Amino acid sequence: MKRHLLLAAALTALTFPAFSLAAPAATSEDADVARIIDEGMNHSQAMLTASALMDRIGPRLTNSDAHRRAQQWAMDVLRSYGLQNVHQEAFDFGLGWNLASYSASMTAPRPIQLTVIPVAWSPPTSGTLHGGIVVAPITKESQFAQWKGKLAGKIVLISMPGETAEPKDSFFKRLSEADVNALDTYNIPEFDPEKARPNPDSPRFFQRKLSEFLKAEGAIAMVKMAYRDGKLVSGEGYDYQPGKTLALPTMEMAQEDYRRLVRLSVTGANPEMDMAINASFDDKNLKASNVIAEIPGSDPKAGYVMAGGHFDSWIAADGATDNGAGSITVMEAARLIMKLGIKPKRTIRFALWGGEEQGLLGSRAYIEQHFVSRPMPAGTDPFEAYTQWRNAWPITVKPEYKELKAYFNMDNGSGRFHGLYAEGNVGVTTLLSQWLAPFKAMGAGHVVARKTGGTDHVFMQAVGLPGYQFIQDPLDYGSRVHHSSLDTLDHMRGDDMRQASVVMAGMLWEAANSDKELPRQPLPTKPDATDPFKVAEPTAH
Repeated sequence: MKRHLLLAAALTALTFPAFSLAAPAATSEDADVARIIDEGMNHSQAMLTASALMDRIGPRLTNSDAHRRAQQWAMDVLRSYGLQNVHQEAFDFGLGWNLASYSASMTAPRPIQLTVIPVAWSPPTSGTLHGGIVVAPITKESQFAQWKGKLAGKIVLISMPGETAEPKDSFFKRLSEADVNALDTYNIPEFDPEKARPNPDSPRFFQRKLSEFLKAEGAIAMVKMAYRDGKLVSGEGYDYQPGKTLALPTMEMAQEDYRRLVRLSVTGANPEMDMAINASFDDKNLKASNVIAEIPGSDPKAGYVMAGGHFDSWIAADGATDNGAGSITVMEAARLIMKLGIKPKRTIRFALWGGEEQGLLGSRAYIEQHFVSRPMPAGTDPFEAYTQWRNAWPITVKPEYKELKAYFNMDNGSGRFHGLYAEGNVGVTTLLSQWLAPFKAMGAGHVVARKTGGTDHVFMQAVGLPGYQFIQDPLDYGSRVHHSSLDTLDHMRGDDMRQASVVMAGMLWEAANSDKELPRQPLPTKPDATDPFKVAEPTAH
């Protein structure tokens, strides 16, 4: 060997000692994660807990009796695990609504039982209504005049029937590696001041206006068509404010039954139907609530980490995948961590949100109670606030703002985890990837740059808080289960729930004990218009 090569070899030996090439020494956190995996995979309680919620209690419409009963059940379960400070935090909501029974049938020209669901917060019927059908697909107030004098005593079908459209893609899907990698794209933000302003003509308010017009014309009920075929119904409704409920009993009908009634009406068969809704409003308590519980940390100055999922659901089924799955995963993660029998450095807080289906109301209320305030005009409609709150400036930070170190959310069905969306904050990729490393072999090692929306981490991200949603296999969630009459425990996959619960617990444990914190985005300020040359549309007078 030549002299300069010997010298290089000697320098290499001095600069890079042999021990630097070895794997990092195992830590106590690694052993803890191994115990979490063992408990979660070999002794899981997730599906048993899920059955107790979905099969025994069922749907959990915000502020309904069933929702309150489920919240009490969840608090009892969390206390049985040993969690502390288990409590509810109230927020303004509106009317409770409890559905006892319902039915609908065509009585002429032949008897047929119809697939329907009452629209949530529909007024009840007084016994069974009977009436002929009028097809009046009214979509705007300017069309009211043409229907005057034609609706008395009728059940009015208010949707356009359209044409049946068979699905071209598979109902059930798991994400491939390529699918997940395709999510690793940065979404360039856009801001249009025109779209940020309140819209007095929002379709949000039209259904109530339509019901008032129909009632004034003497109609006895209205029926809308479900937005998916396959005999699926959902019953989504948003008119729950006192004094602002629908004026007529309202049902949603399966597409196949709805179109049959339309065809019979158009061809002169004069269909008639019976319908009954046995439901009641509850105005005793206009506040809904979130369920909060904690595993206290050993260092009160270290802040806290958090996991959550929304606990409310719609009414057509049991709310199993939306979002019983996320709620059970959060509860099972709490159980797995408690099984360790040791305190984390940071407190771990668990949240079961209320009012998500009406516009993320529970998580937004929590943010306003704990983290920030934003100037919202008095009387802003709660559902419209979903858009308006994100465009209210300035953001005023509260003392607890800096205490939240990480929030992990689950609300995309019951599919297994593939990792996390970085929500455009590319600075968190390294640390999130390190925390996910033990779960890479389970398929959950990815961190992608893309944002995702529509659930309870959204308003956290909107004010610069470190809130993150998991990437999940879609399964049949979006294709047919989401909000539908199929949302039962049969569509929750046990193996996926075990994996998700383990990953959720592991990420919470890593975040609670890490010496590092996730890099935060800057506190948001009002953005400049993306297109500074856009000409505003004239305001109507």
